[in-house]
Amino acid sequence: MLLYRIAKTEARSTDLSGMGAYKFGGRWNSAGTYMLYTSENSSLAYLESLMHFEAHLIPPSLYISVLEIPDKPKLIHTLSDKDYPKNWQQIGNRKAQEQGDRWINEKAFLGIKVRSAVNTKEYNYLLNPLFPGYHDLVKVNAVESLPIDSRLIKVNKS
Repeated sequence: MLLYRIAKTEARSTDLSGMGAYKFGGRWNSAGTYMLYTSENSSLAYLESLMHFEAHLIPPSLYISVLEIPDKPKLIHTLSDKDYPKNWQQIGNRKAQEQGDRWINEKAFLGIKVRSAVNTKEYNYLLNPLFPGYHDLVKVNAVESLPIDSRLIKVNKS
């Protein structure tokens, strides 16, 4: 199975440690919990990344990594719609972060498949760097520079 992630620098494009999520936390983890956020397709990974930038801080290009993980159903858990916390799309939802922290610490799955908050028809995969054999199971297949299309950046000129 192929997954995609975006990095700000080429050096970070091959980092699968989840250190960024560890340092800053995210929708599905609190700071201090390792997690690698990936997407099911490259356009969703791109969109998810752009959501986190302010227009004047977007680098001229990003790097897109194509990751490969084994296509084994027992390695990935799909979160059922009834198991999403109330208001899970709100940034800083503590219940969502606690749920993600629990998944990581239980080490039961290589990843969790969750709906994207930006486009709920598509999915992100939250990979667990603490899962036994993680570094043998998750491989970087390719890294490419991804120039930023200026039409996607809205600058408020007021």
